[in-house]
Amino acid sequence: MTTQPRAGGARLPRRRRLLAPRGVYKPDDDTALLLRALDHEPLDPHTTVLDLGTGSGALALAAARHGARVTAVDISWRAVWTTRLNALLNGAAVTVRRGDLGAVPDLGTFDLALSNPPYVPSPRSLPPRGAARAWEGGLSGRTVVDPACAAAARALRPGGTLLMVHSALCGEDESLARLDGLGMKAAVIDRAFVPFGPVVRARRSWLCAQGLLDRDATKEELVVIRAELR
Repeated sequence: MTTQPRAGGARLPRRRRLLAPRGVYKPDDDTALLLRALDHEPLDPHTTVLDLGTGSGALALAAARHGARVTAVDISWRAVWTTRLNALLNGAAVTVRRGDLGAVPDLGTFDLALSNPPYVPSPRSLPPRGAARAWEGGLSGRTVVDPACAAAARALRPGGTLLMVHSALCGEDESLARLDGLGMKAAVIDRAFVPFGPVVRARRSWLCAQGLLDRDATKEELVVIRAELR
C-alpha cells in the first residue's frame, strides 16, 4: 500500500561519531527515511543483512546495532575504508567488501538488503571516478538504481526483503515494475518532501526542462520501497 506524503523529512537519530570524508556520501534525509524503515524490520543475531553501496556505513552500522550480521559493499575504496573506520569507532561488527553490484552473488545470500543508491538524474553519464559517483544517477537517474534492484533480487533468500530509498525524480512506478519483474512483491511504505539539496539545486533548470521537476516546486519527494522476494 502506498503511503501518504509526510510534511517533512525524517530526522537522523543521534549516534556516535560517523565520518564521511569528501567522495563518500554523507547521511542525509534519505538515510534517515531508510533508518526509520529499518527500525520496523525484525532483526536479531540470526538475521543476515547486505548493505548495497554502503557509503559511510550509516545503514550497516544501524543494522549491526540491532544485532544483525552485516555485510557492506561499495565500489569506492574510500567508502570501504570509511565504513571500516566508522565500524571500529562505533564498536560495530560489519564485514566490508569492495566490489560493484555485479560481484554481489559472491557474497552469499541474505535475509535483508538495504540500498540508498545514487539517484539524481544528470545530463551527463556516470563519472568513472571521483566524489560525484556518490550521487550521480545518469540521464534517467536509474543507472545505479536498476542494477541495485537486480543485485538485491540475486542476493536475497526466498522471502527476503529489500528496503530501498530514492527520489521520485527517477520514478517510483518504474522501480515497482522492475522489482515485480524480478519476482518481488513491492510497495512504497514511506515518503517525505525534503528541501532541495545542493545537487538538485545546481541542476534545477535542467530537471525542469526535462519535465522531471515542476518550476514551482520547492522540495524533492523521496520514497522508501519495501520488496519481498517471492
